[in-house]
Amino acid sequence: MSKLNKDILFLIFEELQDNSKSLFSCLLVNRLWCETVVPILWRNPWSYNGINYSNKNNLFVVITCYLFDDIKEFITEQGIQLPSKKSLLFDYLSFCRSINVSTINNVISIGSSLAYNQFYIQQEFYGLFMRKCPELKYFDMRLIKHQIFYFPEANTRLESLCELKCDTSIDSAYFYGLSRFCQHIQRLIIINIDTKPNHGIVKLIEVQKNLKYFEWKDDFDDDYLKEDPYDIFLHALEKKADSIDHLRIFFRIVFNIEHTLLQNILPKFHKLKTLLIDDYLLFNEEQLKNLVYHDLEILNIEFNKLNVISSIIENGGGRLKKILFRPYDTIDFEFNDNFNESSLNFIRKIYENCPLIEYLSIAFSPSKEHFNEFEKLLKICKNLKSLLLVILNIDMIETNEKILENGEKLLKILINSAPTNLKKIKFYDDFKFSLKNLEEFLEKWRGCPLSILTSDSIYESEDYKKLIDKYKNDGIIKDFRYESYTHLINYHISHNV
Repeated sequence: MSKLNKDILFLIFEELQDNSKSLFSCLLVNRLWCETVVPILWRNPWSYNGINYSNKNNLFVVITCYLFDDIKEFITEQGIQLPSKKSLLFDYLSFCRSINVSTINNVISIGSSLAYNQFYIQQEFYGLFMRKCPELKYFDMRLIKHQIFYFPEANTRLESLCELKCDTSIDSAYFYGLSRFCQHIQRLIIINIDTKPNHGIVKLIEVQKNLKYFEWKDDFDDDYLKEDPYDIFLHALEKKADSIDHLRIFFRIVFNIEHTLLQNILPKFHKLKTLLIDDYLLFNEEQLKNLVYHDLEILNIEFNKLNVISSIIENGGGRLKKILFRPYDTIDFEFNDNFNESSLNFIRKIYENCPLIEYLSIAFSPSKEHFNEFEKLLKICKNLKSLLLVILNIDMIETNEKILENGEKLLKILINSAPTNLKKIKFYDDFKFSLKNLEEFLEKWRGCPLSILTSDSIYESEDYKKLIDKYKNDGIIKDFRYESYTHLINYHISHNV
């Protein structure tokens, strides 16, 4: 492999671009590998997991090597520690296509703890970045202090921006400045930490010509708002409905705000491939008929009855691969209605309309009819990889014997009907597995090595641990973990979207 030519190596390393550990190892093989992998690593050198950038002296060295001598002299006079002069093996910044303000601030803080000194080096860095970087693709501007659109050549760099991450604490004037140049953003992620309406963000949305991915996430503590920050940006977003194919909205519960506008505009986003809404949206029957997404692949609508999710599934184009939600929140919404009937209908809609489903959240009662329909789902949905299961009898409190019986039924169904692709199962609520039944299940399991997550502490006992360790050693269990329900659910959703 060390004799592969540079073009082949580049294609291989491109496939590893999200695996920083492997790419860093490739640097050490030989000069050719190093020359090929450096441009890939330096596209976005500020975003590698597991790196403490505030201690990353080598990045600080690279940045300061680019500074002009007179600037270095001035910086030194201010008491900022600069490394000894070194020549660089590569023109690193010429490969860079990204700015992450928070990470760059951490790197620059290595030189000085004084705010003024840090501000000055940051300013010099952005200036040289605009000179060296051929194009800017990714910009995380949270904590930004510098109006970089005023730097020479900034307009040329900003015109190529594809992804922007920002927050609503940034002054509207900053977004007005960006709106002059950044009109081809495809991914826009907004963290809402200031509850006042931000008209600059609205303007930035309005000028976009090819916005495909939009994410809004509330991150504030107020339960009551003086002003509604949502309507102005939702009206702007509505105008982009024909281009957006990934929509993620995470609204915090605010008691004096109703999100009726979001309900009304959702049917207009007919090209969606991803729809994730974390909000109390109560759709009427007419609205449900209009929620038609023929290209939808990922669906997660929280705090809704199962019939809402079922309607979207039925109106879809059969391309759904991921249906993710917090089942217990759905059960709470169904509690005063006919949950048993709704859950049966939901299971049927899955196996009738989702032949490609890979990741699924599902909640149902432990009746014979529900188990039969669930088994049919497993037999039809052959691509299923990950399953979050909640079995709950809302009509009565189950005895321990009945809960163990539910567990036995479930394990038999999984043995007989689970697709061979199934490799991760999360269990919750009215079923437990006896030591005997769990051993029989693991002995007969013939699919992928299983990762099992459960919220029941019974599996922390010594007997169960011994059994689980045995089948880990045999390669049947990949992982078996006990987690709280909240952590289990959040992990399931966050790691599958």
